[in-house]
Amino acid sequence: MKELNKTDFMQFLSCPESIWLLKNKPDIYNKADFSLLLIKLINEGYEVEEYAKKIFPGGVEVPVDSSLNHTKRLLRGNNKIFFQPSFNTSTGAYARVDILEKVNKNSYHLYEVKSSTSIKKDKRHNQLKDVCFQKFVLQECGLKITKTFISHLNKDFVKKGEINPKELLEVIDVSNEVDEIYSTVVNEINSALNYINKNEINENECSCKRKTRSNHCDSYEYFNKDLPEYNIYQLRNIREKKLNELISLDCEDLIDIPTGFDLSDYQKFQIMSAVNHKPVIHTSEIKSDLNNLKYPLHFFDYETYSSAVPKVDGLGPHDKLTFQVSIHTLTKDGSLTHFEFLSDKMDFSPDLVEGMKNFTGLTGTFISWHASFEIGRNNDMKHIIPNYNKYFDYINTNMFDLEVIFKDDYVDYRFKGSSSLKKVLPIICPKLSYSDENIQDGTMAMETWGRLVSQTDFDGNIDFDANQEQTRADLLSYCKKDTFAMVEILKQLSVLD
Repeated sequence: MKELNKTDFMQFLSCPESIWLLKNKPDIYNKADFSLLLIKLINEGYEVEEYAKKIFPGGVEVPVDSSLNHTKRLLRGNNKIFFQPSFNTSTGAYARVDILEKVNKNSYHLYEVKSSTSIKKDKRHNQLKDVCFQKFVLQECGLKITKTFISHLNKDFVKKGEINPKELLEVIDVSNEVDEIYSTVVNEINSALNYINKNEINENECSCKRKTRSNHCDSYEYFNKDLPEYNIYQLRNIREKKLNELISLDCEDLIDIPTGFDLSDYQKFQIMSAVNHKPVIHTSEIKSDLNNLKYPLHFFDYETYSSAVPKVDGLGPHDKLTFQVSIHTLTKDGSLTHFEFLSDKMDFSPDLVEGMKNFTGLTGTFISWHASFEIGRNNDMKHIIPNYNKYFDYINTNMFDLEVIFKDDYVDYRFKGSSSLKKVLPIICPKLSYSDENIQDGTMAMETWGRLVSQTDFDGNIDFDANQEQTRADLLSYCKKDTFAMVEILKQLSVLD
């Protein structure tokens, strides 16, 4: 009999075949390694739970390996609050509850703690179904759950000194909503338990085949081995309905899509590019955009840090702290200079902005990739360090988003429907690569810097004693590569015929 926990259940709802493979053929299940982002989310979840526990003083921590009988003996005692009690049913459903409150002899309130700033109800992250699963397990074990709650971060909270858990968190009664869907979810749970215990399934495709690629499971390639390298899932902004129309026509390769099929202009250009094995370039539009740029050109990029529980006064849950900047400035005569700054503490640094201002002045055009991000960070900093509002306003009103060209006027099927810098760069500038960088992306930069300035790793152990200088060099090199990449891409655009 296979065990099913709430994470498994949510995976079943997304892709039954994927969770079957994990439970029955774990050696070949293509489970992605724990990414830095996932590790971050897990640890932040633990941190939020610790604050939630402070709202319920006097609670008893139940050992993770406690048997069901031992847990029930603890519940029969005089304590009213229990942290992390675990339960398992005779059919294999397992739940470990964040907080359980005993109301009377056999009546309990169940609390689920989330690091989000609202209750999620979408298909991929339905937190109500998460709570339903736990309620089902506990009731199958003989407990009566009379009320259910979700505790999540208060989106309006702003850190000002020591954090008050009752201000940081909201506790929402979701009993009625859970009751409304409970019977449906119980049927889904039983279906999941039956499914994972099947001896075999069709392993030639999975349910994700009819979903857009952002909704594909980790094992998508295992179940769909013959998918072409350039396929319909890469059509930019393709909707599920349109995707299924193509599947019904037995189209998977971009070049197999029939002429006249209803697609957006960009999607048609993707197909044209794939058929002709060359990009579709609207040269006149690109030249018009570039001619409007005013020298000097300041190619700049921020790196930011965020956390569920804010670490810095003035920030709220998941707000972003700008800790690094790189700027390459290109003059009309082709000379290139560089400025960089990396904060050495978990706080806003006026030195970062002062250095930028001294380097660029209020001149020229500022160029970034996905400019709304940099504009957003400038607006954030206007509230924290208002002395530089004039400078931030100048940047925001003299900004050019280089990514826009690759959303509208430069289409290459090899981008695979993306306009991200990491997808565009190797095609436009094949000799320039991130492969030699120890820091590979923004998430890695954020987590590395966070551990560097706090001097601890994800588990709170002392870290970076021997390699702090190398780590700083790696962070600076990565951010510098981002802005230099933009310089080189613009140079290639400038020589288009």
